Amino acid sequence: MIKIKLFCAAAMSTGILAQKMQKAGLERGLDITVEAFPESTLDAQTDDCTVALLGPQVGHMLTASKAICEPKGVPVDVISFMDYGLMNGEKVLDFALSLRSDT
Repeated sequence: MIKIKLFCAAAMSTGILAQKMQKAGLERGLDITVEAFPESTLDAQTDDCTVALLGPQVGHMLTASKAICEPKGVPVDVISFMDYGLMNGEKVLDFALSLRSDT
């Protein structure tokens, strides 16, 4: 199972993007879950995930997020402003999948 977790300030708009990514993944026949969480929960929520993505509004947290995620073997990066703004679930899903360490 692929578990992608998105993190932003309050997980509200990111929740919409997560739903679009989930739908895109299921349409591709992937065994996938995509969920959104507040960035303050990143440490607790990355114990069991495949990829962690940060919303652009918390992109400044990338260095701190890498310090949490890398020891767990979880790749983490920031979603592009453009794809986030357009809520492009397909492109963000492709980005997340490209970061996977299990491929």
